[in-house]
Amino acid sequence: MKVKDITIIGGGPAGLYAAFYAGMRDLSVRIIETKKTLGGKVHFYPEKMIWDVGGIPAALGAELIDQMVEQGMTFNPEVILGQKVTTFTQVEQGGFKVITADGHQYFSKRIIIATGGGLFNPKRLPLTYNARFEETNLHHSVYRRSHFRNKKVVIVGGGNTAVDWANELLGIAKEIHLIHRNESFKAYEAATRQLAASRAKIYTHTLVKELIPNITGDRVRAIKMRKSKSNQDEHLELDELIVNIGFDNELNFHHDPKLRFNLKEDYYIEGTAKAETAVEGVYAIGDILDFDGKVRLIAGAYSDAANAVNQIKRSLDPKAAEKAQVSSHNHRFNQKNEEKRSRLFEE
Repeated sequence: MKVKDITIIGGGPAGLYAAFYAGMRDLSVRIIETKKTLGGKVHFYPEKMIWDVGGIPAALGAELIDQMVEQGMTFNPEVILGQKVTTFTQVEQGGFKVITADGHQYFSKRIIIATGGGLFNPKRLPLTYNARFEETNLHHSVYRRSHFRNKKVVIVGGGNTAVDWANELLGIAKEIHLIHRNESFKAYEAATRQLAASRAKIYTHTLVKELIPNITGDRVRAIKMRKSKSNQDEHLELDELIVNIGFDNELNFHHDPKLRFNLKEDYYIEGTAKAETAVEGVYAIGDILDFDGKVRLIAGAYSDAANAVNQIKRSLDPKAAEKAQVSSHNHRFNQKNEEKRSRLFEE
């Protein structure tokens, strides 16, 4: 097994940019991603517009994923998808051994943890129902708004995700019904006001008690909901059901006990502005990292990634420059620049 300079655990925005920047610094990289696709949590909002990435006025989540992956693959890192890292340990000869759930072992000189806030698994309704519903018309995320065009849509939840999708689908769906178990919403106030002023039907103090299948049993035809104040049940017919009641946050791996985790704050690793952790040779970037002045934006993840790679480069080669040469003058891009110019002129 070839030893890489860096193993990056996580293939979201932070991990992908770290792979790119490491290539600028002539470092070999391996990315290990639990999911079967790269892009991280941006997959939860592929049709949302993202405005807060530097240099990109606005992009759909799906477009941003494509751009991040293209950039991350610039220097051909090794990419391993669909394998969950369970642990990593230091080895006697130096460096680290990373072990995945299926028993594979990978070796590298340094590690970058880029796992976001852990594995985000959508919470299911606390009901017994046919698992096939989730393959037909029970959704935990919205991937294509057009799928809901002219349909009667029921959304369950009271947080930002549920309210945002209710607002987003107002001009697309035939009807929007939002069911929330409490009186007040956890969503942003402006979004809640927008929804309250719309044509959406809002049910508060209401619980979903049963999913009623269609004749063939593979789709949700209706729900039985209970008004908690009156204890009365009602049936609500639907075409599509969206459940946004939060996520279960699962830590991606068994961590070194010397890593300082703030488990009360979404599994943050306490580190430094240079992306260093309490374990020498292990760095953390993106949402998983916490330090005074931390910026929790994709732009902040990019800065973390560059800092981590620069620290790694200097640790492996003390004579190396403190940072990479900027791309406009970096010789590694000479051939790629010519190829890019040729394509632009052809268009």
